Amino acid sequence: MHKLLLHNGRIVPTSERGISPGQVGFLNGWGVFSTIRVVDGVLFAFERHWARMSRDAELLHVPMPARDAFHADLLRLINANDARNATLRTAVVRNRGGFFEGEGIESDFDVVAFTTGLNRWGESVALGVQADARHGSSPFAGTKVTSWVQNLTFLENARAQGYDEVVLLDEHGRVSECTSANIFAEVRTGEVYTPPLFSGCLPGVTRAILLEEIRADQYEIREKHLSLDDLYAAPSVFITSTTRELLPVAAIAGRPLLRTGNAAWDLQAAFSSYMRAYAAKTSPVGTH
Repeated sequence: MHKLLLHNGRIVPTSERGISPGQVGFLNGWGVFSTIRVVDGVLFAFERHWARMSRDAELLHVPMPARDAFHADLLRLINANDARNATLRTAVVRNRGGFFEGEGIESDFDVVAFTTGLNRWGESVALGVQADARHGSSPFAGTKVTSWVQNLTFLENARAQGYDEVVLLDEHGRVSECTSANIFAEVRTGEVYTPPLFSGCLPGVTRAILLEEIRADQYEIREKHLSLDDLYAAPSVFITSTTRELLPVAAIAGRPLLRTGNAAWDLQAAFSSYMRAYAAKTSPVGTH
């Protein structure tokens, strides 16, 4: 984490203590968050991150700040940390409600954001498997909430077994996602699929851009339920997230994958071009 963070419009040292135990969202995980890539000082795909946070906040009754002021504050943090190419995480946390609301709470919500350097993920990942980890028919399926402990525990368990991440299955035994990434498979040459949202997966921003914006002539990208057998038989499997972009999967549950397809590399090149074009046409001081 860089030395400064954003807290309710103020840029302060990360060491400053500004949270009260009586703010119910911090004790209960009652908030929404997003992780945003900063590209040449631009908040990449900000409008998509904002839309998802706003949708989840409405569902969970979390008050939200004004969009333009929020965007401007995030840019001030980027400038303060000289984080022109970095990762930014921001959360909006509800402060009131429930039985244990503290006294003296001045705002209905807190906005917190911080930046950090880009992570080096390596050339591929090995995934474990976790059954019954997503419930697609839940009314809160796919929400990105600050109560992240289940994902952190799944990931910690997977890493204790020597894996980098873990494939989470839904209640029907179908592939849903990973703890912090969506998953894609080139089931047949040129045909790339990712689980539908009603598998319980998060509507990731990178996932949405691949489905809606990326045009690579030799590939058709669509939603479809996937099984573990589909992944084992696929010429190419990769995971996607804001921080990883597209990252090939080398093995699942200790079983090496075929890795004969080129979808991960070809679509990464297309995604990189899209990201550069987005940054080039977007003003860091604007509200786009």
